[in-house]
Amino acid sequence: MRDVFDVIVSPVVTEKATYEQSEHNVFTFIVHRDANKAQIAAAVETAWDVVVEDVRTARYPGKAKRALMGRLSRRNPVGRRPGYKKAMVRLAEGDHIEFYELG
Repeated sequence: MRDVFDVIVSPVVTEKATYEQSEHNVFTFIVHRDANKAQIAAAVETAWDVVVEDVRTARYPGKAKRALMGRLSRRNPVGRRPGYKKAMVRLAEGDHIEFYELG
C-alpha cells in the first residue's frame, strides 16, 4: 500500500457508525482487503492529522445473489456481491474527523 487512499476506500455512514462516532469516538471505514492494522492507523493519521489509539478489523464475505426475473435470470442466474474489509478506528480523546460540513 503506497498511498493513503489505496488503504482507505470509503467511510461507513450508518446509524450504528454514527452512534459510535458520537459516543465512543470510533470511526468506521471500508479499507483495502490486504491492509493491516498498522497501515490503516498510519493512513488515518496521515489523512486527517489525528492520533489513533486502536484499530479493529472485520472481513465480510460476498453474498450469493440470484436474479429472479428478466433477461439476466436466463443468462446469469447466480452472481456474487463483492466482499469487503471494515476497520473501526478509535481516536484519542479530543480528536475528531469531519466527513461532511453542514451549512
